[in-house]
Amino acid sequence: MGNIRIIIGDNVSKNFLICLLATLGLTNVSYTQAQQPKKVPRIGYLSSVDPATSSAGTEGIRLALRRLGYIEGQNIAIEYRYAEGKGNRAPELAAELVRLKVDIIVVSGGTPLVLTAKNATKTIPIVMGGGGNDPVAAGLVESLAHPGGNVTGLFNLGRELGGKKLELLKEAVPKLVRVAVFYDPANPPGLHEVKELLPADARALKLTIQPWEIRAVDDFEKVFAALNKQRPDGLYPVTGGGLLRSNQKRIAGFALKSRLPSVYGNKEAVDGGGLMSYGADRADSYRLVAYYIDKILKGAKPGDLPVEQPTKFELVINLKTAKEIDVTIPQKVLARANRVIR
Repeated sequence: MGNIRIIIGDNVSKNFLICLLATLGLTNVSYTQAQQPKKVPRIGYLSSVDPATSSAGTEGIRLALRRLGYIEGQNIAIEYRYAEGKGNRAPELAAELVRLKVDIIVVSGGTPLVLTAKNATKTIPIVMGGGGNDPVAAGLVESLAHPGGNVTGLFNLGRELGGKKLELLKEAVPKLVRVAVFYDPANPPGLHEVKELLPADARALKLTIQPWEIRAVDDFEKVFAALNKQRPDGLYPVTGGGLLRSNQKRIAGFALKSRLPSVYGNKEAVDGGGLMSYGADRADSYRLVAYYIDKILKGAKPGDLPVEQPTKFELVINLKTAKEIDVTIPQKVLARANRVIR
């Protein structure tokens, strides 16, 4: 009898097989232990905006994951879904990720998007990417220290920084008095910021805020035209919600063309021509998202992982824009900047 090669599964004992072959009189046999294919974890990435607007975040998270040993396409897979500023698309996209049986859903967006993901699944871990308002008040987690359930992640204090952003804009432009505020009334955190938080901050700084509703993409041109007639002293877009986030470069472009000093919650808008931004350090946020992914893939339960708040913030100033709109940034403000675009 010629040589015989047998492939056995992981659950078959080597000693048992040797005894069996000896009993059958088969001695000229080789065997190979079958290798079960290792499962590659899949991450669902649910964003409120489009791929281009979200690119800094996706690339930042990929880089942070790589530092922890996770390389997309090799030992981890990522399924990307983008609502592109259309909130009515989010439930369908979240349900799609659930049907794909991803191991974790990372949500890059505000409270409504996290709620959408939570409504889609009570079992798949959900990692918040930092948008939205207080997750305890919103009913997303039981407490920051002990979230419970399947949601954890970052809470970036975006709404609470509104007063600080107005203060920095006033320091940069001392003559500032009237500030136009863009917001989406369909976004609860943004509505709360405009109606409840910003008025008190503005009064303390002796500023007057002028709220402008942006309900759809078509509203931008109408509001831009109205502002060109009213000529406020500055512009503050409330970046909560996919609609405003998806159009932040468009807003920054309008501010530049209209020579309006503007302040934002993220540096991407400043790269697009906005004057300045102040918010949580994005690189640190991406690192924390990767940290949560790593912990959960290694067996941690999201309900046991405390919700983190930012400890690092960054001020970014675009001096090219300042020169173009004829604004001289005081040296004391420039000295505090983490990054200056010249």
